[in-house]
Amino acid sequence: MQLPNRRGFTGELWAAAEPIFQEIVRHPFVTGLSDGTLDQAAFRFYIIEDAYYLTEFARALSIAASKAPRDDWIVRLNRDAIGSLEAERALHESYFRDFGLSEAEIQNRQPAPTTLAYTSYLIASACSGAFSEALSAVLPCYWIYLEVGKALAAKGSPNPLYQRWIDNYASDEYEAEVRSILDIMDEVAEHASALAKKKMLERYVTTSRYEWMFWDMGYRQEAWPV
Repeated sequence: MQLPNRRGFTGELWAAAEPIFQEIVRHPFVTGLSDGTLDQAAFRFYIIEDAYYLTEFARALSIAASKAPRDDWIVRLNRDAIGSLEAERALHESYFRDFGLSEAEIQNRQPAPTTLAYTSYLIASACSGAFSEALSAVLPCYWIYLEVGKALAAKGSPNPLYQRWIDNYASDEYEAEVRSILDIMDEVAEHASALAKKKMLERYVTTSRYEWMFWDMGYRQEAWPV
């Protein structure tokens, strides 16, 4: 599998979290998307959780945008917040129809522990951290999904539901979107202090771990223990 060849600070970020990415692509949820062995009940569970996640991810992007030092970055992140709700929700809604899920069922369902923990961390990072930290926290969702999509696209899936998911994240349009965010990250890092970069790295690695946990949560169909 060809991995990103990034220089600059994003190259450092990728190197720091690459072991996590390797665990992600080996996870049975992810490999099951490609070989078609993933239990559809687990995928259904994941899609419902992801609908909640996307709303909070969009919220984190908007908060990050409010701290951006450049007008074009404010516009870009707010557009991504809107896009994550519109484009990706359209994809999820097609799955909701496939699984016979109603809007009320989606809205009334409580998020799983990992979903709540991950999204709470995103919002906390966006609210309490500098723009550089907020951007670092949301970056793994962009980047890891792109690289997972590309890795799975090389193999394809016998399950049309899973192939639809793969196609969405392996698309040229999505890759261009991620590349532009990476460029912003590198530019931000050029003007960051050593301490700021340390905090950025910590945020990035933490949410990379949450990405693994999110797929694992879906695979286990995680429930509250009490």
